[in-house]
Amino acid sequence: MSSVLMVGVDGSNCGGRAVEYAAEHAGKSGARLYVAYVIEWSPFSFSTVQENMERHKRREEELKRAYSEIIDPIVSRLKSEGLDVVGLVRHGDVAETLQILAKENDVTNIIVGRQGTSKLKAHVFGSVGSHLVQGAECAVTVVP
Repeated sequence: MSSVLMVGVDGSNCGGRAVEYAAEHAGKSGARLYVAYVIEWSPFSFSTVQENMERHKRREEELKRAYSEIIDPIVSRLKSEGLDVVGLVRHGDVAETLQILAKENDVTNIIVGRQGTSKLKAHVFGSVGSHLVQGAECAVTVVP
């Protein structure tokens, strides 16, 4: 079975270190590397039809911005280094969505930074890394 890696990015310094770790290991093993960014989004919202239309438009704009500002630069750089890289952006709960993406793409190792952009949220609800370690069906590497 060949390795398939996925690194979760969030724009933080720690997320950047996770990308470098993942790229190094993908390069050594020849593994495909998915670079995933999850836009936190709750499906639980009571809205009017007009609000739902605006919400959908906002979601589409967020996807485009996430690709252009976060995913595309990383993917371009890693492809120029000869890696097999695919960028992914989704809306949802970060840990849950990364687990879904891992399952959909037969990922053998999810790589994330230890500390993301929201220290308060991690303190109150637990970090994405800790949720992945407890719930993912594949190996999880947490990069300091």
